[in-house]
Amino acid sequence: MTNPTPLHNRHRTVLPDWIALYYKHPIELTHGEGRHVWDADGNRYLDFFGGILTTMTAHALPEVTKAVSEQAGRIIHSSTLYLNRPMIELAERVAALSGIPDARVFFTTSGTEANDTALLLATTYRRSNQILAMRNSYHGRSFSTVSITGNRGWSPTSLSPLQTYYVQGAVRTRGPLAHLDDAAFTAAAVADLEDVLGQARGGVAALIAEPIQGVGGFTSPPDGLYGAFREVLDRHGILWISDEVQTGWGRTGEHFWGWQAHAQNGPPDILTFAKGIGNGMSIGGVVARAEVMNCLDSNSISTFGGSPVTMAAGVANLAYLLEHDLQGNARRVGGLLLERLRGIAATVPAVREVRGRGLMAGLELTKPGTDEADPDAAAAVLEAAREGGLLLGKGGGYNTSVLRIAPPLSLTVAEAEEGAEILEQALRSI
Repeated sequence: MTNPTPLHNRHRTVLPDWIALYYKHPIELTHGEGRHVWDADGNRYLDFFGGILTTMTAHALPEVTKAVSEQAGRIIHSSTLYLNRPMIELAERVAALSGIPDARVFFTTSGTEANDTALLLATTYRRSNQILAMRNSYHGRSFSTVSITGNRGWSPTSLSPLQTYYVQGAVRTRGPLAHLDDAAFTAAAVADLEDVLGQARGGVAALIAEPIQGVGGFTSPPDGLYGAFREVLDRHGILWISDEVQTGWGRTGEHFWGWQAHAQNGPPDILTFAKGIGNGMSIGGVVARAEVMNCLDSNSISTFGGSPVTMAAGVANLAYLLEHDLQGNARRVGGLLLERLRGIAATVPAVREVRGRGLMAGLELTKPGTDEADPDAAAAVLEAAREGGLLLGKGGGYNTSVLRIAPPLSLTVAEAEEGAEILEQALRSI
């Protein structure tokens, strides 16, 4: 392997210390194709993390690269001050897919900015700075989104423009409710929500929740929990924001959006998205019913949100996703992969749990025979998997002991089996 120190030293000289790098010897990825990427030394890896769930369809997807190239040859930038055909086309498609009636769409450049915008809308609409958020959550790295992140590993300051109340229920297999069956778990979480609202001062603006927590380790509540929350929220006029930055676009296989597993009382008031829709291009956004979206009474634009180039990429990427039924592929191949991973886990004492849906799987590692998280083991497996030619992610609350698996949704059965074999060897190496 080429000595990575010179580039790593340059990185450390000009970039912040708090930018995390994977691996003891960080790698430089130079190109990709399909579900594979290559590093600067020519090593090929099967990519099971997709740039943090962002390369949704495939690396170097011809349809997307062609759309980007053609649009860049016409005009790269204009801002939202001018009519923008690709932005309108993508907004029309996202609004129709969102499930939100009379939907309006605002594009941003990231999931953080999308959630920041959702908080602006909710607090303005409700004239309140009080927000309900879930324990173990992650919603971004801006000042406002850090303040509603219920995960200390990603929340560097307690200063906040918002008053945040944290609610139980997002983590099914840990915590004081874990011993309950699904119905009792949901009832207890609803009771906790009612109790928290009893402590709030006046009207709360919104509940923000990830249907499946990403950074938190791909944890989720029983189906229907957020729908049950919705009954309580509606009685108080509180908005529901579904953070779909990681769960959207069919990744879970069973649903196009994560909120649809909790749909018994209708869609959310606000939906945020990012990551996969751009397939690597910087696209985020907010969908809300018109009454909420149009509540701002001051000027607002976006210089880079809705860029003609990124919108062209999004239109092409979404078309490919739908035309090739990648949601169905996530359900089929993801189901096989999860079954294979559970079979492996049954013979590896360090694996406490395999969880997830579709092509969104998490393996929680603990010290064998205990429920004590083992971040060192997770780090060791990450390294061993890379040595074997597989890239994974990490997460898991404040202890980063969960291996996160989220490959492009075009993953084949053969690639799923190859990845599972490499991961099994890595797990056994510890």
